[in-house]
Amino acid sequence: MRLTRLLCAALLALPALLGLPAHALTPEQAGAIAAGDSDERVQALAERVQAGDAALVPFVQALLDDAVRTAGGKAYIVRDDKVVEAASGALSTLPADAEDVVNNNRMRGELEAAVAALALKSADVAVRRQAVDTLKDSADESKLALIDQALAAETDAGLKAELALLRAKVLITAEDPAKRIAAAQALAAAPDPSTRSLLLEQLNAESDAQVKAALQGALDRVQATLAWGERAGVLFTGISLGSILLLAALGLAITYGLMGVINMAHGELIMIGAYATYVVQNLFREHLPGAFDWYIVAAIPVAFLSSALVGAILERSVIRWLYGRPLETLLATWGISLMLMQAVRSVFGAQNVGVENPSWLSGGIQALPNLVLPYNRLAILVFAGLVLAGMALLIGRTRLGLFVRGVTQNRRMAACVGVNTARVDMIAFALGAGIAGLAGCALSQVGNVGPDLGQGYIVDSFMVVVLGGVGQLAGTVVAGLGLGVLNKLLEGLAGAVLAKIMVLVFIVVFIQKRPQGLFAVKGREH
Repeated sequence: MRLTRLLCAALLALPALLGLPAHALTPEQAGAIAAGDSDERVQALAERVQAGDAALVPFVQALLDDAVRTAGGKAYIVRDDKVVEAASGALSTLPADAEDVVNNNRMRGELEAAVAALALKSADVAVRRQAVDTLKDSADESKLALIDQALAAETDAGLKAELALLRAKVLITAEDPAKRIAAAQALAAAPDPSTRSLLLEQLNAESDAQVKAALQGALDRVQATLAWGERAGVLFTGISLGSILLLAALGLAITYGLMGVINMAHGELIMIGAYATYVVQNLFREHLPGAFDWYIVAAIPVAFLSSALVGAILERSVIRWLYGRPLETLLATWGISLMLMQAVRSVFGAQNVGVENPSWLSGGIQALPNLVLPYNRLAILVFAGLVLAGMALLIGRTRLGLFVRGVTQNRRMAACVGVNTARVDMIAFALGAGIAGLAGCALSQVGNVGPDLGQGYIVDSFMVVVLGGVGQLAGTVVAGLGLGVLNKLLEGLAGAVLAKIMVLVFIVVFIQKRPQGLFAVKGREH
């Protein structure tokens, strides 16, 4: 909105900046633009735009504001009970038979394009950039003279390139075949989806053999460049999905991979982390609106602690009695998952709740013309790496990690040397649950948050852990990223449903051939 207001102010001041009179239109010119059928009005407007008549701007703006009346072939501007003649700018009285000027959609588009074309002469680079953006879909040969003038005078390198591309898009429909060929060659150097669409459209309508060959060559070059963007997009999407699967599976790598507990409530622990993020968001919105953009930083420890607390309660009340009995843990945690989902429905309702991205996680990086890397996905990649590094250090380099590994490998021997195995079990299970909560916090930034959130990730999490090798952190990383990329590659070939089936079949066949997974646990014989 601020840029729009700036554009209008600059346009209204343009005649004075250029040293032109505020009202240089003749009555006939103003009347022809305001009255008549659309074709005649468009032709009259195009003539004045082609002449670069900056005094046209206030009149066109008045037309866009529905502030123009016509009578006797003259146009009048009516604003705040003041009436002036559009041509002379002199105060006047509105004739009794004056009629409102009605602008259809086509006419409004032409008027907006005319304002934008004249705004190319603005001294403000932001106004010029806005004008170029407006003209991208509406420029024609009537505005070519202004575009050429703006291109010759432009000092901003990026905007100059955009103007050159805009000029080529205008010339691609020119009557002169040589101009169309030159335009096709220029468009070949600007590969983006809109250029491809324009070349395809023109290729279908072209009858000249030489021009058609030039268009086809340009189209081939553009499509070859865009193909790399599409491949990079599939790869990035796969890695992004893999990072999400990795986050979802890291907690399970502890509870199932190290402790042998088939925790069917793992998805609900992810859900609890997502809802904890939602609660923190609402608290910031209500009590700390000025710091709302940083709610996600506070939500990370809250999500971890919320899920870890639920995990600790679950371990002390149910799981502690079921170690070494994996089928019983499966049945028990499945029942608990249903209870947790129903509890969330009772507290928050059955509908999805909205979790808003902070402003610094909105938008993305334009890596290629047809590839945008969203900030929230990039943040999850970094977050997954940090969580993975933290977990690896905790398990491999700390006293707690040593106790966890000792208890999971030989519980009786660990107890004999004085390790409180019950306490270690609770801490390890709570740690796995807390990491699931971190996954829920991350997932809240890229998808819906609802009672069924965890159900979409529980099967994938088990597949990642089993494929990577039970108890193997490195295997979890490779399996998570690998399955993410494989899933997206297969989606492009066979669709989402068939891709899921094909991935599942692949994992079943792989486990049949290599039951220990990608990374086997090394024993004494190694």
